[in-house]
Amino acid sequence: MNRQAPLSCPDWVKRAEPIEGVERIEAWFHGNAYAMHRHDTYAIGRTLAGVQSFSYRRSQQNSLPGNTIVLHPDEAHDGQAGTDEGFQYRMIYVEPALFQDVLGGRALPFLEGGVTTDPRLAAATSTLLQHVGYTLEPLEQSDALAELAHALAAAAGTPARRAKGDFLAARRARDYLLADCARVVTLDELEAATGRDRWSLSNDFRTFYGTSPYRYLTMRRLDAVRRMLLGGTSLAHAAAAAGFADQSHMTRHFAKTFGLTPGRWLQVAGGVQRG
Repeated sequence: MNRQAPLSCPDWVKRAEPIEGVERIEAWFHGNAYAMHRHDTYAIGRTLAGVQSFSYRRSQQNSLPGNTIVLHPDEAHDGQAGTDEGFQYRMIYVEPALFQDVLGGRALPFLEGGVTTDPRLAAATSTLLQHVGYTLEPLEQSDALAELAHALAAAAGTPARRAKGDFLAARRARDYLLADCARVVTLDELEAATGRDRWSLSNDFRTFYGTSPYRYLTMRRLDAVRRMLLGGTSLAHAAAAAGFADQSHMTRHFAKTFGLTPGRWLQVAGGVQRG
């Protein structure tokens, strides 16, 4: 049984070691947890105790213990306790590319509302949403991701056919950005690398990966910043090494992406935090 932390307990976030594009956390907060922000992964979780409230797609949502939360990539949201008692939850953050490995060019599944009691999703998330002290084997995680991708597609009514657009071009763009995220990448380079004009490529990227090419590039830079901060690198050096213009530029993107400043992020979670 999950026991809610007392009100006097400071906010905390525990994490499992990330494995191949998946982050797993368990957290407890009271009051306001996160400002409005958005990231380029799916955020899929379960409320364990209390009322988990958040703004999502122009409405207020409240998740109760046992509910499953599914937030689509690049959708703005915040987070706060719905009552004075605080709330506890587990969450996984999954790169859309991992679901595309299963869906093979179908449109990314989208669930309206952000909170669901669908038993298919409750069952499909059970392995991935175990306590963070449990170590998932790589094959176990891969199987669980495949099950979750199919459950999301079924719950969202995603068509079985491929989405319109050039999936291979979008994948080439993603690979190119991933290899060169610490430097300025031009549109001409992406067009040459993918054989697709910039406007079509932008639409393809959003369809298959849930965000724009520039947002994807920025997120990979922020991932690098987080790794460096964990290692004790200063904010200024991390910003420069990751490819940002300066520290303030990085900090603005950081707060818009994670809902916390870098300092607060490190204070609460030891450097690993997403809302």
